[in-house]
Amino acid sequence: MRPLAYSRGNRCLLAALLVVFGSGVVSAGNDWASFQNGGQVSLSTSAAAGDWKLAPELAWTAELTGYGQSSPVVWGEHVYVTSVEGPEKETYLVSAYALADGKQVWQHEVNNATPQKSSNYVSRAAPTPAADAEGVICFFEGGNLLAFTHGGDVRWERNLADEYGEISSRHGLAASVAQDEQSAFIWVERSEEPYVLSVDKKTGDINWKVAGLGATSWSSPRLVPVADGQHLVLSASGNLVGLDPESGERLWAVEGISGNTTPTPVPLGDGRFLIGATVGRGNSDAGKSAKSNGVIQIVKNDDGTWKADYIWRAKRATSSFSSPIAHNGTAYFINKTGVVFGLDLETGQEKFNKRLGGGVWATPIGIGDLVMICGRDGKINLLANSGDEQELSKWEALPEDPEPVAGEKTDRFSASVLYSALWSEQLVLLRRGEALFAVKVIRE
Repeated sequence: MRPLAYSRGNRCLLAALLVVFGSGVVSAGNDWASFQNGGQVSLSTSAAAGDWKLAPELAWTAELTGYGQSSPVVWGEHVYVTSVEGPEKETYLVSAYALADGKQVWQHEVNNATPQKSSNYVSRAAPTPAADAEGVICFFEGGNLLAFTHGGDVRWERNLADEYGEISSRHGLAASVAQDEQSAFIWVERSEEPYVLSVDKKTGDINWKVAGLGATSWSSPRLVPVADGQHLVLSASGNLVGLDPESGERLWAVEGISGNTTPTPVPLGDGRFLIGATVGRGNSDAGKSAKSNGVIQIVKNDDGTWKADYIWRAKRATSSFSSPIAHNGTAYFINKTGVVFGLDLETGQEKFNKRLGGGVWATPIGIGDLVMICGRDGKINLLANSGDEQELSKWEALPEDPEPVAGEKTDRFSASVLYSALWSEQLVLLRRGEALFAVKVIRE
């Protein structure tokens, strides 16, 4: 095991990791129950009290069966993670690991409802599950939808490919499971007849099914608090749509957006949310994409209808695979070359920009005066915010990729990607395609 680089800045890491959970699902404070913690990635500064440091070595490593691009989720004593195995993605796997030591507690295999050749260009167990007190709900891009108890027993199971037809889409699906107390929301933005489902979490029964957006998307549905409740917000190429979570009714739309296929909306409260958009390969649409990054406000009209529009748009900040976040009055956007832009959350005016030195897939986490940014290559950047001066420290959190064995075929592109980062208990959890890493955080 390769020791972690350790510095005074690492003592501050816990301040970037403690979680205040607030996605509408009742949980213990240590749980991270869904993709991006339901959008709650800007954490309470009151949790930053205390003197903490990182252990100089990894606490544990779990080698995963198969490969996956989803984020782990945490509930109670378990870490849940999904993966896929086989040249045709024949087998999906749901695995539970002990949070304390990384030992596997149980694993369940599922026959893929829609096998497809496994490659870098098609999603591989990309949707993140959602957990609550009853267990964990898992969705796979082949159409398999299952709910488990925390002990590993199947509570209910659906085959969406059998029920609603084969799922085929460009590069596969990545939409994670969103949830409130009663329902799980599944977004199947496939090539033909896309749809959105509300599913009863206890029984697996379908509450409602409505048409999808009919546009390219690898983002996830997101519940955004508004006056009188929440809206289920969907982001797909060219437009944003808000649905009533109770009925599936389409309440509003924002059109004319560019590059919003990957980042997931992040709620800010009071009907506002951050939206990220990326730049195409040729960079010729950089200006248009930047104007699609910003803050959107949902408001209720006098006649009871709803509308949504930008409060402000970015001038040159763009996003990449990670979603933007808001923290301590600053909106953070990270572009595909690894430049982080800090914009005033109220006005959109640029306050700073810093080059990280590499791309980012995992969405940042912020707390106190720090934002934790985990690079695609596994290196962690701590961005300290003191007025307008930004201080950046960096350390290596993961072992370097092993050298390939002579004659062995390896997927170097995929193996090196750090897809997600989260915190629970006194551990930082980091996920690569074939492994889960835990770094212990110690209180002095």
